[in-house]
Amino acid sequence: MNIDELRKERQKWMEWKNIAPLREALKRLNNGAWSVELGDVVTIRGEALESIEDVARLMMPWRKGPFQIFDTYIDSEWRSNIKYNLLRKYFNLKDKRVADIGCNNGYYLFRMQEDAPKLLVGFDPSPLFKTQFDFINHFVKSDIVYELLGVEHLEFYEDKFDTIFCLGVLYHRSDPVSMLKSLYKGLDKEGEVILDTFYIEGEEEICLSPASSYSKIPNIYFVPTISALKNWCLRAGFTIFEVLETSLTSSNEQRKTSWIEGESLENFLDKDDNTKTVEGYPAPARVYVRLKKEIK
Repeated sequence: MNIDELRKERQKWMEWKNIAPLREALKRLNNGAWSVELGDVVTIRGEALESIEDVARLMMPWRKGPFQIFDTYIDSEWRSNIKYNLLRKYFNLKDKRVADIGCNNGYYLFRMQEDAPKLLVGFDPSPLFKTQFDFINHFVKSDIVYELLGVEHLEFYEDKFDTIFCLGVLYHRSDPVSMLKSLYKGLDKEGEVILDTFYIEGEEEICLSPASSYSKIPNIYFVPTISALKNWCLRAGFTIFEVLETSLTSSNEQRKTSWIEGESLENFLDKDDNTKTVEGYPAPARVYVRLKKEIK
């Protein structure tokens, strides 16, 4: 697979009729000297530019964040700082080559800069999310590399990675073992994957396979028990499977704001029993794991 040819092809996506006006708005932004704070809210301070909120709202919906750009607070659907802070104690990225698969607008990547990694690469084949990233990075001025590529391109990528984050992607794949194999192939020999996915309770090595949607999300294919997830990872080649955390998704973390379009978590759960989805399945719960190859 020729990654450079793929890059050229996908760069044309920026000319799509729904994306091109956003790219033009980016070109009209002025430059300046700003300070950056990489806390729970990625914050840009300095002399404010006009129409920042107008430009940001052109790029809705904002799923990951939050961001504060001068006087404009982008109150994203997900308070991504909650997940980041949950995982923070489990990794040290100093001088490492790091990838974030399904990076969305790059919120986690911006936060990861505080560790001074050697390389930060985001993978996400969404021209909208890439445009949101470019908007934020106009002010941050980072060296983060954003690729309009997916997990299936990892094994062909120019770099192998010491740490790969794959947060909230696996359940969107109809062949989860194949995806895990792609993650495995993207690692350096002593690398690690930090993964999160939906799971269901139970000791059996089984998974839920929703009929048409799960929590109103149509492209959710399998929701495993932790035992079943472990078996998938072993079949993909990993030999170390470490459960880091489990958590229930709450309206404190995911909720509808003025920066998204449509519904959010409160609409996805049974209105009379929030332990179930509207389809009657167990409400979304996440397991966070660390995967490694066997070191020989």
